[in-house]
Amino acid sequence: MNTKEFEIESAENNILANMLGIFDKHLRIIEHELGVEIKTRGGFFLLSGKQDNLNMVEEVIRELYVLAENDHLSHEKVHLVLRKFMLGTTSKKTTNQKNGIFIGTPNKEIHTQNKNQIEYIQAIRNNDLSFGIGPAGTGKTYLAVATAIEALQKQTVKKIVLVRPAVEAGERLGFLPGDLSQKVDPYLRPMYDALYEMLGFDQVMNLIERKSIELAPLAFMRGRSLNESFIILDEAQNTTIEQMKMFLTRMGFGSKSVVNGDITQIDLPSEKESGLKHVLGIIKHLKNVGVVNFNHKDVIRHRIVQDIVEAYEKHKK
Repeated sequence: MNTKEFEIESAENNILANMLGIFDKHLRIIEHELGVEIKTRGGFFLLSGKQDNLNMVEEVIRELYVLAENDHLSHEKVHLVLRKFMLGTTSKKTTNQKNGIFIGTPNKEIHTQNKNQIEYIQAIRNNDLSFGIGPAGTGKTYLAVATAIEALQKQTVKKIVLVRPAVEAGERLGFLPGDLSQKVDPYLRPMYDALYEMLGFDQVMNLIERKSIELAPLAFMRGRSLNESFIILDEAQNTTIEQMKMFLTRMGFGSKSVVNGDITQIDLPSEKESGLKHVLGIIKHLKNVGVVNFNHKDVIRHRIVQDIVEAYEKHKK
C-alpha cells in the first residue's frame, strides 16, 4: 500500500466545502471509483492506494478545486471529471480546456467531454447533414440541441425543428388519449428538457409561440420543405426506410440536418428494416455528410450505465 501527501496552497474554506461535498461525499465517489482512501484536513490531503491511482487522485482533486472556485459541484460533475482522467482523455491541454469545444447558450455554457463529442460538434458545424450513431447517454441529442440554439442565436438559421418517430410505445398516435399536444409531448420530452435547461422555460415557450422552435412527430413532416432551418431527427433507428428518405428530402435552402440514433435499440416490427441502418450504407460516399460513431466509453451518465452498455456489447459478440 502506497501513500501520498499533498497540499492545496491557500485553500479557501468555502471552495473546499464545495469541492468536498456534504459529508465529503465527493471524496467518497473518488475513493469508490479509484479504490483509494482519502483523508483530509483543511487543504492537506493524505492518500492511500496504488501509486498510479494516487497520482490520478491528486490531479482529480486539484481540478475539482479549480472548478469549485466558480461553479457549484454536483455528483454528476465529479463523475465527469473522474471519467476524463480514467479514460486517459485529460492532459494539461484538455484540463485547461484548450482542445475542447464550448457552445454558448443563454443559461449555460456547454463543454464537450471527450474526443467523439468534439468530432460530433465539428461534423455538425462543417456539414449540411450529420449522423450521430451510438448508445444512449453519449450526449447526441443534448449537443445537437445546443448547436441548434447556437445557430439560432447567431441567426444562421431562422428556425429549429425537433423531430422524433412516435413508435417507442408500440402504439399509433391515434390510439393515444388526449389532444395532439398531449399525444406528441411524451416522445419529445428529452428535447424539451434540453431546451429548458439551456434557454429557460419562458424563452422556450416564447420561441415555440413565435414558431422559431417547432417540435413534431416524424409523421407530420411529409410534404413539407424546410428552408433556413436546423432540423434534428432523434431516435432515428425507429424510422423505416421510407420515413428516412422522406425526412432527408425535407431539407431546403440554408438548412442543416442532424440525425441521431442507436442501431442496437430498434423498436420497429421485426419485418421492418431500420431506415437509419439502411441510409448509413447509402450516404458513405456523399460529400458534406458527417458520421460520428459513439461507443460505451463516451457514455456521460452514471458509471453503471457505461458498464451496462459495455456488458451488452460483450454479450452480443
